[in-house]
Amino acid sequence: MRTRVKICGFTRAEDAVYASQLGVDAIGLVFYPPSPRHVDIDQAISIVNALPAFTSVIALFVDEQEARIREVLARVPIDCIQFHGDEPAEACRIYGKRYIKAIQVKDSIDLATLTRQYHDANGLLLDAYHPDVKGGTGSRFNWDLIPKHCALPVILAGGLDDTNAKHAVQTIRPYALDVSSGVEAKKGIKDALKMAAFIKQVYEGDQE
Repeated sequence: MRTRVKICGFTRAEDAVYASQLGVDAIGLVFYPPSPRHVDIDQAISIVNALPAFTSVIALFVDEQEARIREVLARVPIDCIQFHGDEPAEACRIYGKRYIKAIQVKDSIDLATLTRQYHDANGLLLDAYHPDVKGGTGSRFNWDLIPKHCALPVILAGGLDDTNAKHAVQTIRPYALDVSSGVEAKKGIKDALKMAAFIKQVYEGDQE
């Protein structure tokens, strides 16, 4: 099985277009104002309109108000929603959209229970825990906490870059890898060489 790749936190159309040309499966747009990778609706529209066909667009929200989410969905062509806060399952399924639930992994986590709660999610994104930051920390969590078998597609995030992407693919065999800070020149600005190297490492991991 081929490992999919999502690159998250684009703020410039040219970076997203280049990622698509490299073969990335999905781009992530962050609708979370405290994040340095936050985009407003007009920015998001310009990025999405520049993309070639067959690149999925994921909208990331963190404990956002329903009205705001519906406003984004009404104006921006979004394929899937990523809920990256403490949203209960009922709040994730009211939009009639495919969704990904992000989980901050720590030693006390009960992933089996969470998988049952979010049973209709289209993926479970496992990220590093941080008490104050929701994603994009550049930190890796203990991969031994990931179950060998999961009822939902596992999307691995947290501390990934071109030095460990191949190892992640070979060790975890996730459905997808999700990277943000690991392919940046600075927060919100992607590095073309790092993106290319990351995707190359994922490809090589799939071949072995």
